[in-house]
Amino acid sequence: MRKTAAENTNFRLKAVLDVLAEGVLTGESQNAGEVLAEALVRVPLNAYEAELLSGGIPRGHKSLTTATAKLVKAGWLVKGRSGWTITEDGLKATVAFPDPAGFAAALDAGTPVPAETPLPVAAPAKPVAKKAPAAKAEKAGSKAEKAPSKAAKVVDKAAKLIEDAVAPVVDAVRSKKADAEAPAVESVPQPEAVAVAGDFNTLLGAPENWAPQYDEAQMELDAIDQLWKLTADIPAGYYTFKIALNRSWDENYGAFGAFDGPNHELHHDGGQLTIRYDHRTRDITVN
Repeated sequence: MRKTAAENTNFRLKAVLDVLAEGVLTGESQNAGEVLAEALVRVPLNAYEAELLSGGIPRGHKSLTTATAKLVKAGWLVKGRSGWTITEDGLKATVAFPDPAGFAAALDAGTPVPAETPLPVAAPAKPVAKKAPAAKAEKAGSKAEKAPSKAAKVVDKAAKLIEDAVAPVVDAVRSKKADAEAPAVESVPQPEAVAVAGDFNTLLGAPENWAPQYDEAQMELDAIDQLWKLTADIPAGYYTFKIALNRSWDENYGAFGAFDGPNHELHHDGGQLTIRYDHRTRDITVN
């Protein structure tokens, strides 16, 4: 049965809490934009929800961003300068209301989480079957050649999970090694914070656009090349923005690095992009 946009939004709210809860259990942190993106992957946009509103924001994405206020009101989510944090009641809500429809009904009705509800726990690892003795293994050889055993599948799956988990660490180590071998860039005085403030901040998970005070709009300083960077995955569209320092508009730079100048313009084909800001020159690059 086809779900309405409102039903989809409620299902995505559960996905938001599920993603945050999984992050707590695995120790992997995600920013608000990544959490919202994963919720949209788990509950995809229909044709109506995928329609772009003014500013190039999909209707369903905007509805979900606005609806997260319900999670805050329920006491299951806290939005702060350091990002989004699931509360203890929010963690318990993923256990108390595992069904998306029941979760949505409880959220809309303001149903409190039962006091006896336990916190979610990570699923225990499945034990790997012991190898058969040599004689038995030899006897079962022809059968094993036809199809992998259940134990072998478990081992292969575990190996793949380990490989996937280790790969980012290996890449990070290699990247740091390469950065360490690169020629040093002269350090210059930097602002305390640099934000990309524009008409796509809500796509990054911020409560509103053109608001440099939110964490979701902040860039990160690369100590090696002394560039401030922000990488995001946003839909195709025409966007405008400025660079704002120290979470306010007191010092901001527009096109051509002009103080309080005209907006930067961005025609984006969709997908991941990286914005870089050089405080030494006020230059902006996007790719």
